[in-house]
Amino acid sequence: MVKDGIPYVVVLSIGGLICVVLALAGQEWWFWPAGILILQALFVGWFFRNPEREIPGGDETVVSPADGLVMVVRRLDLATLPEYATRTQAAGPVTGEGTQVTIFLSVFDVHVNRSPIGGRIVRSEYRPGRFLVASLERATQENEQQIVTVSNDRLTVVFRMIAGLIARRIVLWKLEGEDIGRGERVGLIKFGSRVDLILPPNVEVLVRKGERVRGGSSIIGKVVG
Repeated sequence: MVKDGIPYVVVLSIGGLICVVLALAGQEWWFWPAGILILQALFVGWFFRNPEREIPGGDETVVSPADGLVMVVRRLDLATLPEYATRTQAAGPVTGEGTQVTIFLSVFDVHVNRSPIGGRIVRSEYRPGRFLVASLERATQENEQQIVTVSNDRLTVVFRMIAGLIARRIVLWKLEGEDIGRGERVGLIKFGSRVDLILPPNVEVLVRKGERVRGGSSIIGKVVG
């Protein structure tokens, strides 16, 4: 379990134990809220699980940044995205037609996010916003989100960690300027959410809408050319 979940588990567990004490003191109806709070503590502990993953080999591999359901696979003009158009690396701005892959995370999915590629975090931007249902397309533009850009000598990828109706807290463990490995843990979105992964033209996308993927271990695409 990630440490960010410990306060929730502790508070719910203490509440459950207090209810048990009250029930044992003669007010038996307190057993009901005690059971509810203890079950909630168990669920929250399970929600904040942080499993190990086997990361596929090969520097040309792009892995999934999150667990969940692929909702969108579509082409888009990278020139319209500031994360690509204003790139300051030696390779210069990235242009052309890229691909957006959107992954929806339900409350039953692992919410630890991972880096799709190895490289350096060249940009990290927090954008405050609303908390619309994460499955809505408007959520990409309107919801609170953390935008992370990772670059190496072969490609640049952008992924947006987007909060949803229930998820109202994005935690980033890696900072701008830090090096990061492919599949390495980068942050956490608390409770249901979505991740938008933007891939450049030299990545062949290997997933389709409706597929389920696992962060760090499912291959989203491969570098070509």
